[in-house]
Amino acid sequence: MGLTRLAIRLAAPTPKPEQFRRFLFIAPHPDDAEVGAGATIARFCAEGKEVSLLVCLDGRFGLEHAPAGTTPEALAAQRKEESLAAAKVLGVTDLRFLDLSDGGLYEQDELMRGVARVIGETQPEIVFAPDPCVTSECHADHLNVGEAARRLAFFAPFPEIMAAYGAQSAPVQALACYMTARPNRFVGVKRDQRARQREALRCHASQFPEGSEALRSLELYLKLRAVDFGLRSFKGSAEGFRVLGTTQMHCLPEAGL
Repeated sequence: MGLTRLAIRLAAPTPKPEQFRRFLFIAPHPDDAEVGAGATIARFCAEGKEVSLLVCLDGRFGLEHAPAGTTPEALAAQRKEESLAAAKVLGVTDLRFLDLSDGGLYEQDELMRGVARVIGETQPEIVFAPDPCVTSECHADHLNVGEAARRLAFFAPFPEIMAAYGAQSAPVQALACYMTARPNRFVGVKRDQRARQREALRCHASQFPEGSEALRSLELYLKLRAVDFGLRSFKGSAEGFRVLGTTQMHCLPEAGL
């Protein structure tokens, strides 16, 4: 570790997600937050914290496992119902949808304005979203939503900037990226919280049909990931995030290493 990076860590420690009270989890598609942070969502809900979940896109083109003849419109409606069921399993009572089209078929400004509006309405202290800086990620929806969240997490406290997006300012103090290759904070999760994550994912039957190889592979991945992150953090079982506080978000490139 370089001296500059060490100095930043000592002078401005990265915030711990557990220290906050109000959370906004932003998902590109109806199942992404459950995959990236489902057990963490279940934990915070069980602790009585204020958790909001925003699904930005309707997932209409995730037709791989859909019966022949299923239209994108029908699948979008089904996936919304699946999201509602999964949120109930996790304990989320504030679930919101932007209802933008899947597949990058939207304007980035429209996405920014929608996310900004929800940030203003929910007033989170920390925002969770997919990491837009993962070099292997090729899905434009994940990159676009992660980038929108990253920009707005920084701009959220500025009333004039948020007003330009048609939104209120919000006291965002940190950004936590899930689906990241560089976690620097780990949230310990219990067995029952991981079980709720698995149950929530099974609600997304259009994407992970019961008994399918897709579901088996995903559950194995989540199990191994929880063990890996648990060992790294001495927490037994955990989910990992790349967290940036307001200090690390600007002009400190070493903070993101």
